[in-house]
Amino acid sequence: MLGRMSRGTIREVLPRRDIIHEGVDPGAVRLILEGWACRYKSLPDGRRQTLAFFIPGDLCDPHVYLLRKMDHSIGAITHLKYAEIGRAQMDAMTERYPRISQAIHWNELVSASIQREWILNMGQRNAHEHLAHLMVELFHRLRAVGLTSGATCPFPLTQNDLADATGLTCVHVNRVMLDLRHDGLVEIDHRELRIPDLARLEKAALFNPAYLHLDHEGAELDERSMLPANLSTS
Repeated sequence: MLGRMSRGTIREVLPRRDIIHEGVDPGAVRLILEGWACRYKSLPDGRRQTLAFFIPGDLCDPHVYLLRKMDHSIGAITHLKYAEIGRAQMDAMTERYPRISQAIHWNELVSASIQREWILNMGQRNAHEHLAHLMVELFHRLRAVGLTSGATCPFPLTQNDLADATGLTCVHVNRVMLDLRHDGLVEIDHRELRIPDLARLEKAALFNPAYLHLDHEGAELDERSMLPANLSTS
């Protein structure tokens, strides 16, 4: 895994603390090893918009070290373990292993595709569709990295987190979540999400998984599997 390239720079952070703030030198690329994080921007009065969720295996902006200052913040949602990979390490790795470079570019294209879908959610899906869509997306992403068990996956997001990601108020999020539960579409308990009928929830969300490119040939370029065995983590 890429984390091996950053030996000695494995860090941990408590829940609800920032990994890095907007306006500071990015310094390195962050690779999420354990836990959940988010990319966000905030206004001077404290209002906040979540722009992406990061789960284990995700690179937070693999080319961010090219910038002089961060234009967003990255915060931990849960207790977080992550690796920092410096510019020299990233450059050496991508030059030595071209397939790593291809994987990173593919990852960036998928990230941009997800961002486009989030914009569509904000502009066109109603609140029920939007929240259902977000849960289905996270379930698919977690399943792709082996973090689901049947119809269940980790779900540490609070109603505040969901409000920040969807642009809804907490009151509205609460109302919609009650409706989704009442309709038998989702069950949330002890920081876990259970989806009794995935196809039914996908239909309610107007969900088309194509934008995640899970069955695309690029999936074979998973950057976590491209390093030689002597550079892989166990």
